Amino acid sequence: RLLIPKPPAEYRRGFFLSFYRSWCLIPALLILPAGCYFMKSKVLVSLLSDGQVHSGERLAAELGVSRTAVWKQVHRALNEGFEIETVRGRGYRLVTPVDLLDADEILGALVESVRHSISLNVLDEVDSTNTEVLRQISKGAAGVPVAIADSQTMGRGRRGRPWRSPRGENLYLSAGLTFQGGFSALDGLSLALGVAVAETLEELGVPGVRLKWPNDIFLPDGKLGGILVELQGELQEGVVRVIVGIGINVHMSRADDVDQPWSSLVKISSRTAWSRNQIASALIRSLLKSADVFAERGFPAFRDSWQARDMFRGQQLVAQGGGVVGVGCGVDEQGNYLVEAEAGVVPVRAGEISLRVAL
Repeated sequence: RLLIPKPPAEYRRGFFLSFYRSWCLIPALLILPAGCYFMKSKVLVSLLSDGQVHSGERLAAELGVSRTAVWKQVHRALNEGFEIETVRGRGYRLVTPVDLLDADEILGALVESVRHSISLNVLDEVDSTNTEVLRQISKGAAGVPVAIADSQTMGRGRRGRPWRSPRGENLYLSAGLTFQGGFSALDGLSLALGVAVAETLEELGVPGVRLKWPNDIFLPDGKLGGILVELQGELQEGVVRVIVGIGINVHMSRADDVDQPWSSLVKISSRTAWSRNQIASALIRSLLKSADVFAERGFPAFRDSWQARDMFRGQQLVAQGGGVVGVGCGVDEQGNYLVEAEAGVVPVRAGEISLRVAL
């Protein structure tokens, strides 16, 4: 019930009272419908996620809005890519299963010590999860800031390349980590985290995970994901902060605008009920554990595991833009890639050039 503040005594009769009440209702009429328009599509979709038919009347009652607002939100959800069927005379039904992100479910799958060590923020949409972590840090987030989003509008990969980030299909996760020892202590960090991601996926039942130097996750039929490590400078002498971004293709089945072979978890096993919440929890656990190991022992602790998944090893390689040509023979203890060329073994640093398999 809309509450109208009581007018002053001298305005309680006649025209003044009518005018006062009308004046009070104007902002209410403007605000209430707007609130309906901005009802989260995610809430509506979650109510439909059981695959059953739900009447507009029932949805309106559960959401506390009008049936017209429900109808508008159904169309909004359709525009966002959700497949919702209108069953004439009965209501609405979600045609395809959805995998909604849920902070409580993610946190609930973590042991108490990990749960209390992070500051988790799950968003429907964000410019970039890496940027969101920076915002959390600026606001004084307690513990390790972690951001997960359903979609990104300005997702980015290595060298600033755009990272395709459609809604509801993949996992976009970033975390802010700190390390002692200055920048030199970070050699091989992206490779170590690649091992962490690969092992996590393998534990979840993903076969054939390979690592492409320096920061890509591959399956036999194409790229599954990637890792972006951004250095944020020294907080104080010897203490360095980095933002780690991880992207994994989970439910993506089409990507007409991607110009390279790609894969997704649903492509390799459509019968598996892949859960982004479960993957996120597993990645958070592995990420924090691997960061601790890396802080103590550096990349050498991960080198053998990385070499075992190296998709360049034994391949004829060329540098994009020219330069090194030779056979891939693994990485050294700093994470540089080693190429056996005519002049001998040449180390290649990740920030200098990119490598690809010669055609």
